[in-house]
Amino acid sequence: MKWNREEILFDTLYEADTWADSIANEIYGRIYNGYDTPDYKIAYSLAFRLASIKECRVYTENSIEGRYKVWVIFEIE
Repeated sequence: MKWNREEILFDTLYEADTWADSIANEIYGRIYNGYDTPDYKIAYSLAFRLASIKECRVYTENSIEGRYKVWVIFEIE
């Protein structure tokens, strides 16, 4: 599994959602399978965006270290 791990934090949900849009495109393009972030706003937006893709099964996890993970498995039709 290929992960994109970043340390960026945003002040607003709007900024995080704009960022998550670009990450969702990278995941949909199969550049990464998952994203690891300390910002819950990015994880929330990313999971929401990926859930709207029919062939994506989205998984999330928040760790005790204060990190949030979102990853997908693509279903083959």
